[in-house]
Amino acid sequence: MSGFVEKPEAVEVPGLTHLHTGKVRDLYQNADGELIMVASDRISAFDWVLPTEIPDKGRVLTQLSLWWFDQLADLVPNHVLSTDLPPGAPADWAGRTTVCTSLAMIPVECVARGYLTGSGLAEYQQTRTVCGLALPEGLSDGSELPGPIFTPATKAAVGEHDENVPYEEVARQVGAEVAAQLRQTTLAVYGRARDIARERGIVLADTKFEFGFDTEQRLTLADEVLTPDSSRFWPADAWQPGRAQPSFDKQFVRDWLTSPASGWDRGSEQPPPPLPQETVEHTRAKYVEAYERLTGLPWS
Repeated sequence: MSGFVEKPEAVEVPGLTHLHTGKVRDLYQNADGELIMVASDRISAFDWVLPTEIPDKGRVLTQLSLWWFDQLADLVPNHVLSTDLPPGAPADWAGRTTVCTSLAMIPVECVARGYLTGSGLAEYQQTRTVCGLALPEGLSDGSELPGPIFTPATKAAVGEHDENVPYEEVARQVGAEVAAQLRQTTLAVYGRARDIARERGIVLADTKFEFGFDTEQRLTLADEVLTPDSSRFWPADAWQPGRAQPSFDKQFVRDWLTSPASGWDRGSEQPPPPLPQETVEHTRAKYVEAYERLTGLPWS
């Protein structure tokens, strides 16, 4: 089993219709048809949305995404209309809310990889390929690839795994022209972000994007972008292929859940337990550090 340990009740706001509760974000629509995206402090691991929140996480994700959207604006349009709070919204929504244009979303997770790790490493160890793309011999966990690769995945429901698929399957699903556009844009955005992160002492190992089409049929970047929830960021000064890399994400959470201290059996059908305060504080600090190192701005 997997999913929400405790699924939250949607907040009711006059004039807004609640559309969806995701792992992290809650989605609403206003009377003009605009989408209101609210990033919560929820955190997920091993396909479970945990019962413990990470303070400020939703605000960090929102503010970092907004910063990246600005860095990428000349490469691809994005869905952001404003960050104004809707009338009647709770004060806690401040800093974590984005008003967005409604898009015709493309049902593909657009993943770019510049380094070998995660599910890509697992496939490589079996077949020397990632999503059907042949890679050289001799690569190990954390190795830099000869060049960035586009490794798409199908989107899964809450509590289920996204599934890596070959490029040809994306072309079959959405058409060859759209597939080519997704690949080209994904790799262009990854390349820009990789270079910016590198200047700040951070390795952008991989990341995933979501795209949709606006009313003028322009490919548009949506959801969150280049956050610790959607990307693997490693400190460049500690990067060492051949082992798992330290990272700016929820690794503290994963490590605690799989340790004897948690008492949780990942293979069981029991939901994971609440996180201890120390793990919460370490994880919050990593999210904040990622924001500060990437943007050069102090978190407040």
